[in-house]
Amino acid sequence: MLTAAARLVPGVAKMYRVALTAGLVTALAGCSLGSTSITSGFSENETTASVTPSSYLSSKSSAGLGGDPSASRGTQVAMLDKAPSGTYEKAAPGVLADRDYSRTSLNAEMARDVINAYRKKFGLKPLKLNAELTEAAKSHSRDLAKWDRISHYGSDGSNPWDRVKRTGYKARLTAENVGTGQINFNEVMKGWEESPGHNKNLLTPDATNMGIALVQDPHTEFKSFWTLVIASPM
Repeated sequence: MLTAAARLVPGVAKMYRVALTAGLVTALAGCSLGSTSITSGFSENETTASVTPSSYLSSKSSAGLGGDPSASRGTQVAMLDKAPSGTYEKAAPGVLADRDYSRTSLNAEMARDVINAYRKKFGLKPLKLNAELTEAAKSHSRDLAKWDRISHYGSDGSNPWDRVKRTGYKARLTAENVGTGQINFNEVMKGWEESPGHNKNLLTPDATNMGIALVQDPHTEFKSFWTLVIASPM
């Protein structure tokens, strides 16, 4: 599954106020990986997001309660999960169990080069890896893995803009792509290129920096949690 979100600072560039959703299903290794795309405007006091369930998501996914993974099975601890109701999805049990993640890894420099080669095809300037954006990406991937879900909202209720701001990066614009269940970066990159919302983020003309992260947890249903953060400073 894939999701994408973008935010521009009001007054500096046009701010997107409408949430767009799109569906994509890709057959991989005998299982269906779905994706949803979100392009939305995030302000410091307002968030807008929408998620379209895809073929491999559980129809009984938690929305708002989300059990605390550290608690005993079946225990719901709502106060620990501040993600807005309806803004995330969870995988159906065992849907990715037949995929081999033993070689799944991330080389950030390689990922940067792949993204920049793609941007170059469209005459866009390359992105530089940034420590603050990398930390924002890692933080979100860790959180998604902890709760075994996909979303642009953290369990503390944060949106992509919040997470970038926390690192000390003073952004003029931010964009975030998220993917879960992919075995390697080429797979997640292909999905991002083929999804309008994600592709728009990859080809953000004014972006100059990026951070990317992968967190793996074999005990989760999604297995792999990828986050790409693209931004430009003030």
